[in-house]
Amino acid sequence: MRNSLGYGYMSTTDKLSNRYQKQNPLTQYPRPPFPRQPQNRPGSVNKMDPEPDHGEDSYVGFGRLKGRKALITGGDSGIGRAAAIAFAREGADVAINYLPSEEQNAQEVIKLIKAEGRIGVAIPGDIVEESFCKELVTTAVGKLGGLDILVNNAGRQTAQKSISDLTTEQFDNTFKVNVYAPFWITKEALTHMGAGASIINTASVQSFDPSSSLLDYAQTKACNVAFTKALAAQVAEKGIRVNAVAPGPFWTPLQSSGGQPQDKIEKFGGSTTLGRPGQPVECAPLYVLLASQEASYITGEVMGITGGEMPY
Repeated sequence: MRNSLGYGYMSTTDKLSNRYQKQNPLTQYPRPPFPRQPQNRPGSVNKMDPEPDHGEDSYVGFGRLKGRKALITGGDSGIGRAAAIAFAREGADVAINYLPSEEQNAQEVIKLIKAEGRIGVAIPGDIVEESFCKELVTTAVGKLGGLDILVNNAGRQTAQKSISDLTTEQFDNTFKVNVYAPFWITKEALTHMGAGASIINTASVQSFDPSSSLLDYAQTKACNVAFTKALAAQVAEKGIRVNAVAPGPFWTPLQSSGGQPQDKIEKFGGSTTLGRPGQPVECAPLYVLLASQEASYITGEVMGITGGEMPY
């Protein structure tokens, strides 16, 4: 079986065990240079070179989310896909949201969830509409039989060299996807969540060290951080925890489909301390931790995972 990440031929069993052996993190996953690979938004994991590792053949669960019900936006690819796979292997039933054009990638995830004997629910739709956000939550709750974990992960990122190139249409859509949608979804989800539930927002290193080409995106990620901290204080009395993950450069379709200029794709992640981009599976354990009871004393926190330093 060919390992798409370039490590030669390994069986699935070998790959599963290999991930948990001591390795050099500098060379554990691909390093730049990478080929230019423009895609139309929202992009597909199957068209990336090298293809990302979401844990399909490498994540092993230990039952830390047994019986939980999770909803993940942007669950067809990237970090959301990795979280969905990990949650299922940790014992959770999982509903994922995605754009209708991402159906192929979404069905790959649903197949992996069901392979673990868990309920997998695919809910396509555009979260820029408030009415759909409410419908998304009620559909997930109905098909899963409840809701214990919400991951607000879907995002829009489009690089523009100058503010003069940033249209009002793009600015508005970035805020609708990255700021409005998590507000709408969370507001509805909280009517179904009780003590012990967990909300995880995907922020970004851009929240704290914004890139000049990501003016609108960086603003929305700063909003995610403020939302996380304020909401955590508001719902603590209900026994609900709220945290955020702030990734650095991760190898996902968000980057190759306009999130970065193609000249930056060629050297993507190379300026980090580890000299490479992160693979989505490397984010998964952090989402599992924050969703699990092991994180019972963690709320209102923003946890970075950046390869050692601010990459931009």
